[in-house]
This record gives sequence, C-alpha cells and structure tokens, in this order.
Amino acid sequence: MRFVAYLLLSVAACLAGPVTAQPALAYADLAPILAQHCAMCHSGATAAAGLSVEGVDALLKGGAKGPVVKPGDAAGSELIRRLKGTSQPRMPMTGPPFLADAQVAMFERWISAGAPRGDAAVAQAPAVAVAGGEAPASASAAPSPLQATAPHRPRAGEPVTYLHVAPIFARRCATCHTDNGRMGAAPEGYRLTSHVATLSPNDRARVVPGQPAASELVRRIRGQARPRMPFDGPPYLSDEEVKLIETWVAQGARDAAGTPAPMPVGAALRLHGTLGPGSRLDDLNLRLGAGTRIDKRPTEGDYVEVRGRLDAAGNVMVERLRRR
Repeated sequence: MRFVAYLLLSVAACLAGPVTAQPALAYADLAPILAQHCAMCHSGATAAAGLSVEGVDALLKGGAKGPVVKPGDAAGSELIRRLKGTSQPRMPMTGPPFLADAQVAMFERWISAGAPRGDAAVAQAPAVAVAGGEAPASASAAPSPLQATAPHRPRAGEPVTYLHVAPIFARRCATCHTDNGRMGAAPEGYRLTSHVATLSPNDRARVVPGQPAASELVRRIRGQARPRMPFDGPPYLSDEEVKLIETWVAQGARDAAGTPAPMPVGAALRLHGTLGPGSRLDDLNLRLGAGTRIDKRPTEGDYVEVRGRLDAAGNVMVERLRRR
C-alpha cells in the first residue's frame, strides 16, 4: 500500500510539472511602488511619523514608534498591517484605491525573505510642477515634494486634489488627528488620515466643499480661529501650504481621483472668528434669522463662536452666536 501511495504521488508530481520558484525580491523591486504611493508623505526631513521610504536603510530603521518591518515576519510587520488595513489608518493615506493585492504580496514576499537590501535604490516621489512651468526633466534636478520647501503643486490647468494636500495633512496634522496619536485619541474625534475622514460630517463639518471661509479646517490653519493649527506651531503652515488647502476646498475638496465632494447639506458647523459689519464672520457672510440665539451681546470686533447648519447652497444658517 505504501508503494502504491508513493507511486501515485510520483505520478501526480510529474503531471503537475516542475515547480517554478518565485524570484527573490529586493528593495529596488519595491522602490517604484513606494515612490508612486508613499514617498509623497514619507520622505525628506519632515517625513510623516518620522518614517522615510527613500532607501532600504531608512525603511528598515522605521519611524517615531519604531521599526515597521520585521525581517522574516511579514504578518508581524506594521508595514503590512497598514497596507492591508489591519492597523489604522490604512495606507497609503491617499487611498482608496489602496495598493493592489499583488503589490501587497510583493512586500510580504520581500519581508518573509528577510528584507534583502539588494542594489542601492531610492524611492523618490514623482517630480512636480514648479512655478512658471513644468517640472525639470531630470529626476536628479527635481527634489521630491517633501524634500523641497514648496508643497506638492498641481501642474498648470490641473485641479487641486487630495493627492496634493494629503502630504501636508500627513506631516503636520495627522500626528495628532489620528488614533493613538501624540495626544492619544484624535482631538474631538476628528481624523485627518483619509479623504473620507477629513470630510466626515458625523460630528460636524470641518470642510465645506466650495466654501473655504465656512470651513473650520481653513479658519484654523489661517489663524482666524483659536487655537491656531497645527497645534505644535509655530511654525505654522506656510502661506503657500495654506493657499493650496484653500484652493482645494474652493474647488470642491476633490478626492484623489479628482471627483468633487458633495455638499453636506444640514451638517452642523462650529466656527470661530471676528465679528464684522453686516453679520459677517471675518470674510464669511452669515444668515441670521428670527430663531437665532445671540448670547453675551457680541459687537463688531469681538471674537465670537457661531453654531449653525448648512443649507443646500452652502450658506451658514446661524442657530447661535455668542461672544467668547
């Protein structure tokens, strides 16, 4: 019986043909994926979470919370857990779409094989447009967006999308506005770790597509509302970074694919700023009605808080106005 069983196994092996081993992977095989999807946030001196993917040594070193790659243990590596969404926020932050299953499998194979270094390779984010024209043709002449002082700009005629503002959020905002961030839980439950989370109106709307002046996020980074954000400033965001985020909101807070976000009609708002003439909050027109509650007798020039809701046109219908 044993002989028959052995014979059957031998025949089955012959019919199946020779087993072709998958070629070994090195960091250089992964560098193009990292450059396209990760380096826009994880590169340069201010890489998000202190994690740079610009070289194998940097990736293996890990970030502020320690190594993200455990050579020989793909399942135990935080990098794989983030790429799969087992740990939150799922990466890359610009998803969905996230990496394809085949791409994640490449990282798993590399880590399981011991994360071999292979030939030297650098994962740099794609070159971007510069003021007055297109990006230089030479990759060596154009630093990655996070190595440069300027944010990742869209090319001429291209709308601003989440791809352009996500690196700013990743480096300066998501360090706190994430689960288990610098302040523990995300402040007020607001997460800046994805397009969906950034625009979520579940508690209240912080981003009003098409209306930067009505967007709490914009008012905080401008310094119109206190405390000014990012909370670890100064330095705060540069004028160019603020302008890029304002333009993103003004153009509809588009997702990574360029699709404008819908207006969160009926969403609650909580805005701070300086009361101006004609029922204005800085540069924002307010809609007061007979049911508006006014507390502490605010007058022009006072710092005030406005609570209200959005109508279908994006107007702020004030429910309560009070001096702070």
